[in-house]
Amino acid sequence: MKKVPANRHALTQFLPAVGIRFSLRQFFTRWRLAAFLVSLITLIPLLVVLLSLLSPEPEIWHHLRQYVLPDLLVNTFWLTLGVACGTGLLGVSLAWVTAVCEFPGRRFFSWALMLPLAMPAYVAAFVNIGLFDFTGPVQTALRAWLGDGVWFPPIRSRGGVILVMTLSLYPYVYLLARNAFMTQGKRSLEAAQSLGLSRVAGFFRVALPMARPWIAAGIMLALMETLADFGTVAVFNYDTFTTAIYKAWFGLFSLAAASQLASLLVLMVLLLVLLEQAWRGDKRYHATGKSNQSRYTLKPLLAWGVGLYAGLILVLAFALPVTQLLVWCREIFVEEFDSRYPVFVLHSVLLSSMAALLVVAAAMILAYSLRLYNDWPTRFFARLSTLGYAIPGTVLAVGVFIPVAWLDNQLIAFFQPWFSGGAILRGTLMVMLLAYVARFLAPGFNAIDSAMQRITRSQEEAARGMGFTGWRLFTRVHLPLLRGGIFSAAMLVFVDVMKEMPITLMTRPFGWDSLSVRVFEMTSEGQWERAALPAVALVIVGLFPVILLTRQSEH
Repeated sequence: MKKVPANRHALTQFLPAVGIRFSLRQFFTRWRLAAFLVSLITLIPLLVVLLSLLSPEPEIWHHLRQYVLPDLLVNTFWLTLGVACGTGLLGVSLAWVTAVCEFPGRRFFSWALMLPLAMPAYVAAFVNIGLFDFTGPVQTALRAWLGDGVWFPPIRSRGGVILVMTLSLYPYVYLLARNAFMTQGKRSLEAAQSLGLSRVAGFFRVALPMARPWIAAGIMLALMETLADFGTVAVFNYDTFTTAIYKAWFGLFSLAAASQLASLLVLMVLLLVLLEQAWRGDKRYHATGKSNQSRYTLKPLLAWGVGLYAGLILVLAFALPVTQLLVWCREIFVEEFDSRYPVFVLHSVLLSSMAALLVVAAAMILAYSLRLYNDWPTRFFARLSTLGYAIPGTVLAVGVFIPVAWLDNQLIAFFQPWFSGGAILRGTLMVMLLAYVARFLAPGFNAIDSAMQRITRSQEEAARGMGFTGWRLFTRVHLPLLRGGIFSAAMLVFVDVMKEMPITLMTRPFGWDSLSVRVFEMTSEGQWERAALPAVALVIVGLFPVILLTRQSEH
């Protein structure tokens, strides 16, 4: 019999601790640690905002409950409900007719109906107010034609803001639903007809339920943009959480009230995400056809009606606002364009370029870490880092500013004998750029990660057989193959930051006005014509990613 060492019991107690230390050292590799640090850019602002609920201030909450929250909740409820119904109706109907039916102009409308994505919703808002307000050209012409007693629905209303946001955001639903319907083809309806269902019944009982995940994802994107919107509701003077956060910070000069409101908005967004996941459940959906199947040929009268319907939506959502912007630009260009505008453009381009570089670098770290270690902790870091896209810019601005202000105070106290200034970090570009990275890391990561998935393991193994490992493998193999994804990510983030308003407005250093800030300043004073010039520049820049999306979606 083997003799058991006297210290056997102590050794068995010691080994698990050694194993834990060893596993932790193995876990925290350089790439995992880098991915964790990237996730902190999003995690810290969210925690700062949510932790404000643990230290409520009674006076602030009493004021919010009595004077602020009732109107905010009612306005937000009707706005989200109206946009969800409107984008779902427009997006699904237009996606179905362009994907499955044949009608005059189908090939044109299949990509042109995505053009409203190029126009920021706040630009569409002030253009529609300028056009359809009581003193606008439309109502003025109607009164001259039909008399002063003619009635016209007021554009400055809850219905007006819902209509404008629906026309601006329906392409999210249209793009995803169209891809789903094109994958189904006619075969799903033919299967339904073989069971005795009509085409209409087959659409509602077969095609529509099969496309439900894509439709839900599109509506969810539209709702996220609705909750995050600041410029549109500010133009309409329609109070929601985003405008209330801005007013609490810059109107009441209360960062505490702004953080309390931001925490409630974060909880609403998280609840919306959980409801969507619960509604989808664990169901699985499979394609029944291919996109190159023949389409239904509609009867002539119905075909022309569908074409007119698609044309009317395109005119209201894109052609009419762009035309009005160009008319205003022609009228005020000489007197409005001065030495400030090159500065506005330069600031917008510099901010967008710096944000794109930072987002691409952070997205590369996440994507490559996920490539090396496809385990649940790394996937969790990647998922956590991309949550910022679902969080409104006003919330991220508050969440970034609070820890930066705390760190700034610590640095000022530490360097007090040698430093006599008022701030070190506050009022710098760093605050704004951190908020940009947290907000727009998701589209950058998705573009780069999709390109990373196309790199096969056999390519990596062949490179390792040639002696490429570590950093050389990344720079000589992965980086060249990721150029397309990196370019797409940088361009998408560049355009998103160009159009972004609340983060820029709330965290910009003194004197760093951009095109979006110029639009806000002019629209807040009701000067729609003077806001046209920066708005046209934003629309032109926004056309580039839309063109890429249409090329990818059109077959």
